[in-house]
Amino acid sequence: MNNPIAGFQKTALALACGFAIAGCEPTLLPPPGSGTPEIGAGTNALPIESRTLSDYYARVQAGLIAQGLLREDGGGPDVPFSSRNLVDNFVRIALFEEYTTIGGRIVARQTASRLHRWESPIRMRVEFGDTIPAEQRIQDRTSITNYAARLSRITGLPIRQSTSDANYHVFVVNEAERRAIGPRIQQILPGISAAALRAVVDMPRSTFCLVFAWDPDDAGTYKQAVAVIRGEHPDLMRMSCIHEELAQGLGLSNDSPAARPSVFNDDEEFGLLTTHDEMLLRMLYDRRMTPGMEADEARAMAEIIAAELIGGES
Repeated sequence: MNNPIAGFQKTALALACGFAIAGCEPTLLPPPGSGTPEIGAGTNALPIESRTLSDYYARVQAGLIAQGLLREDGGGPDVPFSSRNLVDNFVRIALFEEYTTIGGRIVARQTASRLHRWESPIRMRVEFGDTIPAEQRIQDRTSITNYAARLSRITGLPIRQSTSDANYHVFVVNEAERRAIGPRIQQILPGISAAALRAVVDMPRSTFCLVFAWDPDDAGTYKQAVAVIRGEHPDLMRMSCIHEELAQGLGLSNDSPAARPSVFNDDEEFGLLTTHDEMLLRMLYDRRMTPGMEADEARAMAEIIAAELIGGES
């Protein structure tokens, strides 16, 4: 495998009012223990298709690491960045969308957008597929809980774990469970487009993971999000998906090849959230930024905030 990252991607999709019924509160499944089992109630052995995928992604991870990718150091002296870099990256990542819908299909196309973020507290619920091993569930739930707490500290946005009335759902599922997850997502996001649903159900193996964030009023304020993480990934790739998708679901929905050191870059150089990325999140949730801002207005404010974070050098 000469280039194990070629053609791979992590995906963030912003769902405006056209994808969901604006103003309607999604009907959620009852919490575990109330009569409806959550995904992951069983203890079935890993199916052959998931074992095959696990082997495949293990080879992909090994190839990435062999090339010095999936770094866990958060950035260092070898990857300096200036306030100008930070501003440019913020505008590209927070003010553009990576995907758009054309002819009923979701396609990769950079599209100018407006600033999106959460204004209300996040109630996060983690659900596992039946075939996710118990040990992995414990590990992943702990990782997600700790990382969500870190995101909360960075942004100042309250994020707590919840088993009911959740507005940010994180699914860790294997292949068969992901293909069958459509009805569950429709319960969370009534009116979700067929194209968006197909992005989950028919997700190719080249897509490592994805997240949907829903802005029902098309006003720049997210009200629901759904992240889907492949259970077949080895530990570091699974953690990389958790780091990127959960952060993208907060409003940094695009990727940029110029962003470095960053997880918001499809080159997979960095596997975990970096110092640069923390600054992007702080900028996004600075109260001087407002949902719905256009790129020019957001850039002017980003320049002020970036200078405060790391100085005004160009």
